[in-house]
Amino acid sequence: MPGRGGWATMPAMPPSSLLRIATYNIHKGVQGVGPARRLEIHNLGLAVEQLDADIVCLQEVRKLHHRGPHQFPGWPEQPQADYLAPEGYEAVYRTNAVTRHGEHGNALLSRWPVIGHQHEDISDHRFEQRGLLHVEVDIDGLRLHAIVVHLGLVPGSRVRQVLQLHKFIEREVPAGAPLVVAGDFNDWGLQLKRMLAGFGLREYEGGEAVPTYPARLPLAQLDHVYARGLTPVGLHVPRGRAWWRMSDHLPLIAEFRL
Repeated sequence: MPGRGGWATMPAMPPSSLLRIATYNIHKGVQGVGPARRLEIHNLGLAVEQLDADIVCLQEVRKLHHRGPHQFPGWPEQPQADYLAPEGYEAVYRTNAVTRHGEHGNALLSRWPVIGHQHEDISDHRFEQRGLLHVEVDIDGLRLHAIVVHLGLVPGSRVRQVLQLHKFIEREVPAGAPLVVAGDFNDWGLQLKRMLAGFGLREYEGGEAVPTYPARLPLAQLDHVYARGLTPVGLHVPRGRAWWRMSDHLPLIAEFRL
C-alpha cells in the first residue's frame, strides 16, 4: 500500500483471461471495543482498491447510521458502499437489517457494467435479519451472476438458508449461466460446502488452507467464493498487521479462468 508500512504486497493485475473476485466482511467500518473503538472505513477504502478485484463482495456494510457522525470525526457523508468503490467501479447495496440507529447489509462493487440487481430476505428467525444480494454483470458480453450472502449464526439456520439460496438460484439464474456465490458463511465445518457442491457450486481446493477468521489469529475459513461455470485457479488472503486491524475478518481473493 503506497505510503503505508506493513501492507502486504499483492499479486499484480491478473491477465484478462482471469476473473478476480474478493469477499470481505468489513464489520461496518468500525473496529475495536469500548473506548478503543476506531473508525477504519478510510483504511478500508485503500484496502479495497489494493485488492484489485474485478468484483468485490462486501458484508456488514452501513448505508446510514445516525450516531456514527457524532461518535467518529471523519465519518463519510456517502453510504459506505459508494465510499469504498474504487474509481470506475459501480456500487450496489441492499439492506439486510434495520436497527435502532441505522441499517446495514450486503454490497457488491464491480469493475464491469451492472445489468441488474435484486435482494431476497433469507432471515430464518426474528433475532437475525439476513438477506442475499443478486447482481448480474456484463463481462465483455458474458453475463455473470453474482450472489453475496451473509448467513446466520445458528447451524440449523445456515442449512435452511442454503436451501433458500438453492431455490433462489433455480428460480432466478439461468441453468447455463456462470454463477458466483460469495460471502460470510459463518460455517466452521464442511456441511455447507458439501451442500453447495451438490448444487454444482465449488471452490478452489488446490492450495494451502486459507483461514479468514478471526483476523488477528485466523483459525477458520468462514468466508468463501463458490462458482459454477467457471474454472477455479487460485484462492488466497492478504497478510500483515494492517489487514487484521481493519476488521474481524480477513478478505478472501479467488481467481477463476474465464
